[in-house]
Amino acid sequence: MTENVSILISDDNLSLTKTMKLILEHENFKVETTNDGFEAFEKVKNENFDIIFLDIKMPDINGVETLKKIKKIKPNSIVIMMTAYSVDELISEAFKWGAIKILHKPIDIKNLLKSISKAIHQKTGNLVLIVDDDPGFCLTIEKIFSRKGYNVSVVHNGEDAIRIVKEKPYEIILLDIKLPTINGFETLLEIKKINSEINNILITGYKEKMSEFAEKAIFENAITCLYKPLNLELLFDLIDKILY
Repeated sequence: MTENVSILISDDNLSLTKTMKLILEHENFKVETTNDGFEAFEKVKNENFDIIFLDIKMPDINGVETLKKIKKIKPNSIVIMMTAYSVDELISEAFKWGAIKILHKPIDIKNLLKSISKAIHQKTGNLVLIVDDDPGFCLTIEKIFSRKGYNVSVVHNGEDAIRIVKEKPYEIILLDIKLPTINGFETLLEIKKINSEINNILITGYKEKMSEFAEKAIFENAITCLYKPLNLELLFDLIDKILY
């Protein structure tokens, strides 16, 4: 199966691209390499790749800007970013534009191959429900999930969340703890009665005030509680583990 999978690697580190190419060709992948973002973009325009690896920090045009250009012409492209630096803003921006994973250098071969395997078998259209009374937050998160191929619904209160869970088999719910009328913990308990298989991730911008509810929710089998502003790398690593 791997011989039919085409991969593009773009990194200004010539030694790294050469090494990755040798490793992946040994695994029977079809591999092409470039050393800058402009060349990567031109290749993507003219060819179809199953998976694209982009280094975040490249000269002239960085990996995130390259990602944006690629997503504008081929929005369904599967892109994995690579970095040797702690560049939180660029990592966050990459996730917002649909990167599915960040690989930190030095690249671990086992992790590299595992990431490719998951990307190949990645199921698109996973149903995600966002429950939050902040319209701006919902709009941003909805765009991020949609760019990654998820099928996203948004509601702004617990009552609507309970109603809509009866209609669709959601796999992931991002559930704000502080909601009007009935809070996120109470909503979680009702959702569990409807479908106990849903993976509920609690979110809140009030870490200290909501800590008691967060602990109760985890006791009731919520996956975890994440705090705003959300760490997107942490969020999608968590979802990756849940779904794959």
